Amino acid sequence: MKSFDAIVIGVGGMGSAALWHLARRGRKVLGIERFDLGHAMGSSHGLNRIIRLAYFEHPDYVPLLRRAYALWRETESLAGEQLLFVTGGIDGGAEDSRVVQGSLRACREHDLPHEVLTAAETARRFPGYRLPDGYAAVYQPDAGFVASERAILAHASLAVAKGAEIHGRERVVAIEPGQGRVVVVTDRDRYEAGTVIASAGAWIADLVPALQGRAVPERQVLGWFLPRDPAHFTPAVFPVSNILTEFGHFYQFPTWGIPGFKIGLYNHLRQHGHADSLSREPTPEDEEVLRRGIRHMFPDADGPILRLAACLFTNTPDEHFVIDTLPGAPEVVVASPCSGHGFKFASVIGETLADLATEGRTRHDLSLFAMGRFPGTAAAP
Repeated sequence: MKSFDAIVIGVGGMGSAALWHLARRGRKVLGIERFDLGHAMGSSHGLNRIIRLAYFEHPDYVPLLRRAYALWRETESLAGEQLLFVTGGIDGGAEDSRVVQGSLRACREHDLPHEVLTAAETARRFPGYRLPDGYAAVYQPDAGFVASERAILAHASLAVAKGAEIHGRERVVAIEPGQGRVVVVTDRDRYEAGTVIASAGAWIADLVPALQGRAVPERQVLGWFLPRDPAHFTPAVFPVSNILTEFGHFYQFPTWGIPGFKIGLYNHLRQHGHADSLSREPTPEDEEVLRRGIRHMFPDADGPILRLAACLFTNTPDEHFVIDTLPGAPEVVVASPCSGHGFKFASVIGETLADLATEGRTRHDLSLFAMGRFPGTAAAP
């Protein structure tokens, strides 16, 4: 049985970053991916993901985000390609909405530069936006997007250059901790390591029974639409955004990579199930759900459909991450789920996972992400 210092299960956003941070520390490390490296079955494809400092979900994320920005810039330099693109960002909705008030709280608690705009002011400054009267927009200039697909490959390539081993198309069927070592059983072989990082995304509950019913995969669909006025949707004039509306919570990107405006809707059609059973084939209904948001706020983007892509979010009941060691088995580090807003943190979560795997602790505050916050998952006394 081949032995490693650490094994990373799932070489997606979090796993690829963890693999890199372990390899750069000189650890003998194996990454196991059940699909191809850079596949389209999970959560991180579709070209890019939003990154933002004004974190309406909870202000405690902001210190992690500051470190994430620094690490993305470092990864860019080492990989020799741009991965982080700054466009500015808008958090919008009714003035008293969770998105607007949460964004303002994060900005104020962490002294982030920001402006509060009315719907009319937003339209004058960013012509692609046509927010309804009465909406407020919190503009924060540091937001933008990360080239998610390229970032995974960059982390994986840097890890391999430092000696990491990656196995694609190999499915993990069991994690067996015991006596300070962990055995990982796959459909091809058995391996052992001092530490295992389980970062299997939408399949995490298959490997970590404590998360069954608490890590719930949900089908999402992203859409790219050809704008009627493309000049209003370039990265130079169209900030990324999160906007809470009467039709749901939409998120938007400027044109990049594909010549279309990109939009998604959190919770989309509220389709939940096992990751293997959720359809990756988009439908006309998926398109219509996204067009509702376009017609409501971005009428100049209501052109022909260019592309639809289904992905999976894996949500916890409170929508915060799980980053912790397994109760009763500290040699197993759990790094999922991320409830649809985790990719921007991949660079710093990779560093954090490497800390936990090599030192058993990290300087980053993970109290918000403890597994024990869920009833029945805390370690036995």
